[in-house]
Amino acid sequence: MLPPLEAYREFIYRIDELSSHITRSTLVFYTIGTATAIVTGQIEFTGDVVLTIAEALSFAPDHRRITRYGYQVWRGSEKLYWYDPQPHPNDPTLAATHPHHKHVPPDIKHHRIPAPDLSFERPNLLFLIAEIERELLLS
Repeated sequence: MLPPLEAYREFIYRIDELSSHITRSTLVFYTIGTATAIVTGQIEFTGDVVLTIAEALSFAPDHRRITRYGYQVWRGSEKLYWYDPQPHPNDPTLAATHPHHKHVPPDIKHHRIPAPDLSFERPNLLFLIAEIERELLLS
């Protein structure tokens, strides 16, 4: 389950402490009412890599979760890949992680692969930061 609202807010505002590769964070945590929040902004990394984040979150009692998200990874002006939960029920290759998937080259808009590490139930940013480090910064 997602941590409580205040703990997630602190996590967002301390995200730059998670990696020495993070050079800047512009993430903003907005509350909308008592049990809903939005996170938007970017995490900038060394190597001109940027993770753009948009999350809608519910902190309802006993039902804390990410309700919508979009994550994009860029190097300079090139979009490398993105994640979204837009359902594609007619694509059987995505069934195992429905609706979570990753858009990758070639034909980045239409080429999708399963995203087993993403969830509505836990923070996704830890995985995304680790993936960027592993795939783009340390390789």
